Amino acid sequence: MNELLPTKDLGQSRVRIPGIALALWVLLLLGSILLVPILYRLKVTWLWIGITMSAVNLIGLYILFALKVADQWEKSVVLRFGRFTGLRGPGVFWVIPVVDRIPMWIDHRVMVTPFSAEKTLTKDTVPVDVDAVLFWLVWDAEKASLEVEDYRVAIAWAAQTALREVIGQMELADILVGRARMDRDLQKIIDERTTPWGVTVQSVEIRDVMIPQELEDAMSRQAQAERERQARVILGESEKQIAQSFADASLAYRDNPTALHLRAMNMLFEGLKEKGALVIVPSSAVDTMNLGGLMGVTSLGIASEKLDHPLQES
Repeated sequence: MNELLPTKDLGQSRVRIPGIALALWVLLLLGSILLVPILYRLKVTWLWIGITMSAVNLIGLYILFALKVADQWEKSVVLRFGRFTGLRGPGVFWVIPVVDRIPMWIDHRVMVTPFSAEKTLTKDTVPVDVDAVLFWLVWDAEKASLEVEDYRVAIAWAAQTALREVIGQMELADILVGRARMDRDLQKIIDERTTPWGVTVQSVEIRDVMIPQELEDAMSRQAQAERERQARVILGESEKQIAQSFADASLAYRDNPTALHLRAMNMLFEGLKEKGALVIVPSSAVDTMNLGGLMGVTSLGIASEKLDHPLQES
């Protein structure tokens, strides 16, 4: 968890030497070296040659440490004898070496900070691991440098504390289905805490919610049982509809015996169509259907044979 939190940036007060200042210092140093033989030919004393070289080198050192360049997205905090004197940048600006100090360079771009909460109990006492991402930017560089020791670390810890607080106020089901609500609540809480530091929170996004493996297995079994229950309900409804259709058909056949006879003959005919099929029909049923006894059944069998082999000649 802690690896997601930024550590204090020990290099933010480090002396930054821009390339242009270094180039000017090198040119002045080389110029002073090339100036020695010229002054010697002009019969200038070594004392004045040394003074001239020292002056040129001092100018080069002044340019090296006094000339600063801030990028388009940066502001530098300038302290003079430990007191805040203002913000410099973006672009080229000058400071007084030894007297002025730049403790911090403030980046005004949108920053991304990942943070997480591990083994945090929800309202219904379920331990969860939650990963999130915070998008923020510095809108007041003076407050960010003077009101808090390290605003990056402070923002990360404030975000993690707010995440634990929100998780503790919600049940697991709400966390799993209500990520948008969590995002809004987190943004509001973190923004209230970071506004005094000159920082505003643009958005918070929950990346992942991880629950214990045994609970995940139990939820999976519950979901499977629910799907099986729904399948059984659908099957029962289908059986009910089929039974209702049979009931309606029985009523129709009761009022129309001829239709019942035709249906019975059709079922018998379909059974005899199968090759090698043997159908035993009670004599009472044959008499009821008026099939003419055994000859009628035989006729149905011959008819089915002809239908199965229409091209065969006897």
